[in-house]
Amino acid sequence: MDDARVTTAHTETPTDRVPGRAWTIRLTGHSDRSATVSCTTAACRMPPRSKDLAALRAFAAQHAAAHAKAATVRPNVWCHCGSTRCEAHPDTRTHCAGAVTLILRHDPTVGRVWTIEEVCAACAPLIPHTTVVARAARPRRTVEQPAAAGVPAPARADVPGGFSSPGTAPADGAPAPGRRSGRRPQRPQRRRTG
Repeated sequence: MDDARVTTAHTETPTDRVPGRAWTIRLTGHSDRSATVSCTTAACRMPPRSKDLAALRAFAAQHAAAHAKAATVRPNVWCHCGSTRCEAHPDTRTHCAGAVTLILRHDPTVGRVWTIEEVCAACAPLIPHTTVVARAARPRRTVEQPAAAGVPAPARADVPGGFSSPGTAPADGAPAPGRRSGRRPQRPQRRRTG
């Protein structure tokens, strides 16, 4: 029997759509005038409960900025805003579309919640108190063609400017392919009698 190895690692292809991520950092006040900072990422270490609200607010802002800096925007995600039925901009309806952006939402008048989200370019400008911190890199569309084993490609006579001349035949003597028109022939229209 052959020694076949099976891997269980998930490989994500750029065409697979995945849900948009969101991180929320929240400053929560308590009745004894102290506060705590929490993050939706369980692995993040938060400072202990404290009465120094300015220090906790500064920590929360820096923590949100660190998440935004560390996150690589994925070009194949569904808009996080759209997955919540666009609750962030209920007065303006739109269809999720465009490139993926990473936004930081923070209302300075409230000053207690920082949210980093992967959203589409259509939703990002509609969400109040938002700063776009990153955009998804466009995937490179390169087509790799196998290299021939040391055999150079036959030379073709070209017209200057990069356009091939329709009157020249390929170097191997085969006839040049015929030119096709991009237009379809018109269909005869039926007459309505009435």
